Amino acid sequence: MFGIFNRKKKEELNKGLDESKKSILSRISRSIVGKSRVDQNMLDNIEEVLIESDVGVETTLKIIENLEQFAKEERFVDPEELNRLIVKSAEKILAENQSGGNLYDFDLKDAPSPYVVMVVGVNGVGKTTTIGKLAHAYKKAGKNVVLGAADTFRAAAVDQLKIWGERVGVQVVTQGMGADPASVAFDAVSSGKAKNADVIIIDTAGRLHNKANLMNELSKIKRVMQKVVDDAPHEILLVLDASTGQNAIEQARQFIQTTEVNTLALTKLDGTAKGGVVIGISDQFKIPVKYIGIGEGLDDLQLFNQAEFIKSLFGIVE
Repeated sequence: MFGIFNRKKKEELNKGLDESKKSILSRISRSIVGKSRVDQNMLDNIEEVLIESDVGVETTLKIIENLEQFAKEERFVDPEELNRLIVKSAEKILAENQSGGNLYDFDLKDAPSPYVVMVVGVNGVGKTTTIGKLAHAYKKAGKNVVLGAADTFRAAAVDQLKIWGERVGVQVVTQGMGADPASVAFDAVSSGKAKNADVIIIDTAGRLHNKANLMNELSKIKRVMQKVVDDAPHEILLVLDASTGQNAIEQARQFIQTTEVNTLALTKLDGTAKGGVVIGISDQFKIPVKYIGIGEGLDDLQLFNQAEFIKSLFGIVE
């Protein structure tokens, strides 16, 4: 269960989603100018806005169906009321896909110990940066953190994780470029368990050009970790770049086919108008969004709050 969403977090979320909000609000407002009731032309325009905001076709149609029901009642509509109806529909869609385990807060209450996280995602999506920010958040919560640099395909990935470890002040287990990723993961979990770590986070390579090799590699990593911690990894976190829109959805599809992803992180939501992709990805793959990245700072990785996210995205002020 996630902690309280305070005013500061809300302000940071509003700021991070500003580009997406401006795009969606301005276009929805244009769709209803001069209208006194919801009609088919308005619905068609709203459908276009949502799809072009990367909410996705299937998810958009679910939202439109709810608005069509409202239209049948022939009620007056103003921009604020319409936004609230869209919000209500989108919240319902997200709520259906936010249940299940692995949604522990940073205090890890009731979580297994050590809590082992395997992070997957293609290069360039902010995977290693997300790991660094996660390490920071766990450490702020008083947790002992160990990182494993198992993305050994690129020397830069190993070096970047080491820099994050130094910056945050947590141990990073490495064997250097070209090492066996499973061996690194085994060492990291073994070291973390020996040092009574609360959380162990394993970075992995993100190469999708050969899915068979990637699947074998990730499966091997899981098997060797289970020699140390029986049910590891407890969380397989897929990191996606929200600014890539539909490409992020395709990446999600590829990784979900390759490994048992059970949580999602959407990065780079600040500075993009594609915030709607968070709703579409959650709905399409039925996997909960756990984190969103809304800035460059250490604290700009938020635990995902579905209700507050939707309200910020559609400019609902309370």
